[in-house]
Amino acid sequence: MEPTDNDRRVPDRYEPGEGCLTTAVRLPVRIVVLVLVVPVRLVWDALAALGRAFHRTALRPLGRGFAWLWRTLVVIPVTWTWRTLVVAPLGWLWRTLAVAPAVWLWRYALTPLGRGLAWLVRGLGVALVWLGKALFVWPWVALWRYVLAPVGRGIGVVVAWLVRYLVVVPARWLYAAVLTPVGRGIAWLVRGLGVALVWLGKALFVWPWVALWRYVLAPVGRGIGVVVAWLVRYLVVVPAQWLYTSVLTPVGRGIAWLVRGLGTVLGHPRPVGRGRAAGRPVAVCTAAGRAGAGRRGDGGRPRGRGGLRALLAGRRDHLPGHRPVPRHAAAVGLRRAGALGVPHRAHPARPRHP
Repeated sequence: MEPTDNDRRVPDRYEPGEGCLTTAVRLPVRIVVLVLVVPVRLVWDALAALGRAFHRTALRPLGRGFAWLWRTLVVIPVTWTWRTLVVAPLGWLWRTLAVAPAVWLWRYALTPLGRGLAWLVRGLGVALVWLGKALFVWPWVALWRYVLAPVGRGIGVVVAWLVRYLVVVPARWLYAAVLTPVGRGIAWLVRGLGVALVWLGKALFVWPWVALWRYVLAPVGRGIGVVVAWLVRYLVVVPAQWLYTSVLTPVGRGIAWLVRGLGTVLGHPRPVGRGRAAGRPVAVCTAAGRAGAGRRGDGGRPRGRGGLRALLAGRRDHLPGHRPVPRHAAAVGLRRAGALGVPHRAHPARPRHP
């Protein structure tokens, strides 16, 4: 086996200051202690252990027995004897010789005496209160009631009379004769000043703008409107009429003639009704525009709006240049259209407006 750390322990070195003499003295001392002190200490520890065991097993139960005998044979008899032979007689003597006389003295002597003293003190207090009122209250009450109050009322009447005839009456006269006219004059002046300011404000800020609008802006606006209407008429309407009359109408008629010739050549019936029906709305619009542009009433406003409204509503009797067609002519036109093969469309009945 390998040596452990205990086997390898290095021997203690001598402390500084110790030498061979100290070590030589220490060894005999240790031997003496080991021979003499250690056995004595072992004997003492054994005796202490025996004493603790004897105390637990013998002395403690013996002490408890002696305590029970003492309490039973000495304490209880002495207590009973003290309570019966000493305390009870002394209590009876105290109640008989001290408490009973004291109660009788309190009930039949001190209580009546105290009640008499309280009645006497109460009477003395009432007398003192009455004397205090007679000396310090009633004279002042009489002085206030029969002297100061009448004097104060008289002074109040005099002061009220003086205030009335020295303050109120002059104040009323001043208000009625001076302040009221002055106030009315000031009110009239303020009212007149307000009217003048209102008139001046109108003259400076309202009437110039009204005159400017009435005599400058409105005529200028009407003139501008007339000029714009004239320009629109001669720059838009008249060129449009000329374009329609001189260009679009011949071109449309040429196209219709060409289509009709092509239909004849190809063997199809000519669309008499459809071609005329397609050209009618444009002609009607042109007639309405001419009538509206040509007729003007008072003020330069056109009256040609009825034709456009009649065209939009599907009515032709109010259009300009419209001639009513007789019924027999309409019937002849229908028969011719049927002979040429043009289908006839029945128009639905329109509700009559009231």
